[in-house]
This record gives sequence, structure tokens and C-alpha cells, in this order.
Amino acid sequence: MSKVGIVYFSGYGHTVKQAEAVAAGAASVDGADVSVFRIDENGDLPEGTFEKLAELDAIIYGSPTYMGGPAWQFKKFADATSKPWFTQVWKDKIAAGFTNSASLNGDKGSTIQYFMTLAMQHSQVWVGTGIMPSNTKAHGPDDVNWTAGFSGALAVSPSDATPEEAPRKGDLETARQFGARVAESALRWARGK
Repeated sequence: MSKVGIVYFSGYGHTVKQAEAVAAGAASVDGADVSVFRIDENGDLPEGTFEKLAELDAIIYGSPTYMGGPAWQFKKFADATSKPWFTQVWKDKIAAGFTNSASLNGDKGSTIQYFMTLAMQHSQVWVGTGIMPSNTKAHGPDDVNWTAGFSGALAVSPSDATPEEAPRKGDLETARQFGARVAESALRWARGK
């Protein structure tokens, strides 16, 4: 058994869909127990979340990319992790991340890098997507990893798209496969300890 948690913020509902796909992928792995913790509009998590995070084998971070980085609500959560950081409670837990923005690039890499830095400060072990890109002329938004995210799962939700319209099926399938990879990695890592 491996316990996987997803901690994320969503401003408009698009990142909720991405988080749900990550969770579905992780839950599809035999032996994985998945918990989802949504950061609210004030940057807060439900009471007792930090105690639950301490019990996990893997933590997946998620946030939309706003102005080249994660939303302030996610940053508030990250700042609040200084207590677990001080005691290194998350040391050797698997870590991974996903993000979404309106543009194809949108500096999503900066958000993933922010998650990686947070994970490294907590002495976690980072897992990327492990998914080859769909990068030929024939590929587009309906294909898996068409945004070519290697360090984390990336999604595009055009600024005029509703959460029902985006992220598109390729990005959601990428998120699902990514969630499964993180859960599988956590199971392997737990067995090796």
C-alpha cells in the first residue's frame, strides 16, 4: 500500500479537472490510496491537513500558472510548510507537480521549477512525467503530452474556455498517466526502503 496526496489550488475550475485526472490515474494503480487536498480561495487547507500529509508516501503539487508562477494561494501553503521543513517530516517522500495556464507556454516551467525547489527543500524525491511528447505536425491538443512536459504535467486552458471545454482530452490523459506514474513510483520507493 502507498499513500498519495494531491495538494492543489484552482482559481477558475480548470485546474480542478487536471487534479481530478491526476487523482484518477493515481487511484488506478493497485495498492495506491489517494487523498486530495484543495487549497481554498484564501490560501487555506482543511484543519488537520498537515498531519495527513506527514503520513503520505507521495505529495503531488498543483496550481495554475499566474504571471509566471504558482497562484498566491499555493505560495501561502508553501510558506506554511516551514514547520514540516524544519523537522524534515517529508524527507524521502516522492514529489511531483502539475500546472495549467491559458497559453501554450505561459511560463509554466517556472511553476514546475517552484514545485521542484519546494520539494528539494523538503528533501523529497522528484518524479517527472516519463511521457514522450507528441511533437509532429499531426499532433495537437487531443494528443498525450503535446505540450512536452517532462518535469511535470502541463495543461492548456484557453482564457475564454470554460472548465467543461478545457483542459482538453490530451492534457487530461497526460495528467491521468502522470498520476499513475507517481503512484507506481511511490509503491516502488516504499518497497525499497
